[in-house]
Amino acid sequence: MKGLKNMSIRGLKKKQPKTFKVRIITVDAEMEFSCEMKWKGKDLFDLVCRALGLRETWFFGLQYTIKGMCTWLKMDKKVLDQEIPKEDPISFHFLAKFYPEKVEEELLQEITQHLFFLQVKKQILDEEIYCSPEATVLLASYAVQAKYGDYDPNFHEPGFLAHDELLPKRVLRQYQLTAEMWEEKITAWYAEHRGIARDEAEMNYLKIAQDLEMYGVNYFPIQNKNHTDLLLGVDAKGIHIYSINNRFSPNKSFEWSSIRNISCSEKELTIKPLDKKAEVFKFFSSQLKVNKLIFQLCIGNHDLFMRRRKVDSIEIQQMKAQAREEKARKKMENQRLAREKQLREEAERAKEELERRLFQLEDEARQANEALLRSQEAAELLAEKAQIAEEEAKLLAQNAAEAEQERQRLEITALKSKEEKRLMEQKMREAELIAVKLVKESDRRAKEAEHLKQDLHEAREAERKAKQKLLDITRLNYPVSSAPLGTTSSSGIVRC
Repeated sequence: MKGLKNMSIRGLKKKQPKTFKVRIITVDAEMEFSCEMKWKGKDLFDLVCRALGLRETWFFGLQYTIKGMCTWLKMDKKVLDQEIPKEDPISFHFLAKFYPEKVEEELLQEITQHLFFLQVKKQILDEEIYCSPEATVLLASYAVQAKYGDYDPNFHEPGFLAHDELLPKRVLRQYQLTAEMWEEKITAWYAEHRGIARDEAEMNYLKIAQDLEMYGVNYFPIQNKNHTDLLLGVDAKGIHIYSINNRFSPNKSFEWSSIRNISCSEKELTIKPLDKKAEVFKFFSSQLKVNKLIFQLCIGNHDLFMRRRKVDSIEIQQMKAQAREEKARKKMENQRLAREKQLREEAERAKEELERRLFQLEDEARQANEALLRSQEAAELLAEKAQIAEEEAKLLAQNAAEAEQERQRLEITALKSKEEKRLMEQKMREAELIAVKLVKESDRRAKEAEHLKQDLHEAREAERKAKQKLLDITRLNYPVSSAPLGTTSSSGIVRC
């Protein structure tokens, strides 16, 4: 019995398939998988696509480097039967192998668009795709919008981009600008992208990038039949021949629609135009592997070119319908969020306006109180001055009466003798002058008392008006006091 049990355990062990580990490196992440020894390239590729949730698989491939040369894992051959690195785990890069002609029309899934965005951004930063300094700043602003969302000056303070790689080193070296200056330029564009969602910002980035001359082009060194060194470029639109030092403007191009046949034999590749009268173009590469790689890229790009010009399959139609529904849903969601944000901002502005108005009313009430106190103090001071002036006028009138009596007494006494009369006349004239002065001073004081009474009347009237204004302001505050922003104090003034 024990022997049978041991045999069954050994049998189970034999049935367990042997595996090997692989590391898949995407542009922004790494994954590890256990693969069965018998798996073909397609089995591993499909596993990676399922893990990523990727359905637009035809753009991508698994790339690896062997003997200094980048190549792609073949889908129809076993993984371990191919010339791959001898390492554990075996590393593959999951990258876009083929590029769409029009990103907005062909990239349907958000994950596909995101992977393309990350790969193209890295190629621009690594200077594998040339981009003018002005365009790099605009592209950087869309990358910032995709990462950080809408610009908020209260949150995105100077220096918030210090740790982000946004511009190629070539551009940084070309201009003598500080990091703060570059951030200011990028932020100026970034602030203009308010309301753009992440996927929309990434798509805008790709729409600009797809118009760059080096976008989506795979370059290979070749020689023509005269042994002249040239560059051959393969992309979504066709095959292009460049001078060895010029990757922007091809000397000759063969669009896929104008190519009749491409053949590969050892180190020679032949392009036969659709026009049989046109010259057949032959070129040579230094290695057979390079020739095969060029040939594979040509076949893949040509297949996609033809596929785009056929009626979409049911799967593509379904994916496009789902993409449209998803975009419509996101658009409605973004509109709803934008509306909610707008309402919140309007409510905040209304609150700030009410608080400002309340503060203004409180300030007006304070000023009215101060004016009332000043009016009361002025009225009291004027009343005191009027009383003093009135008492002085009475005293002067009394002095004038006494002076008149003294004049009369002196006049009577002056009759006694001539000498005394002369003296008395002199004293009388003096007393008369004094009396005239006192009369004038009495009149002036009386007028001043009258003016002070008038000022007292005006001050009391100003006091009455100030009290009335304070009462009006207090009444005006009653509607505001019912708002939830403040409470009503015992004096009737609304305070926060």
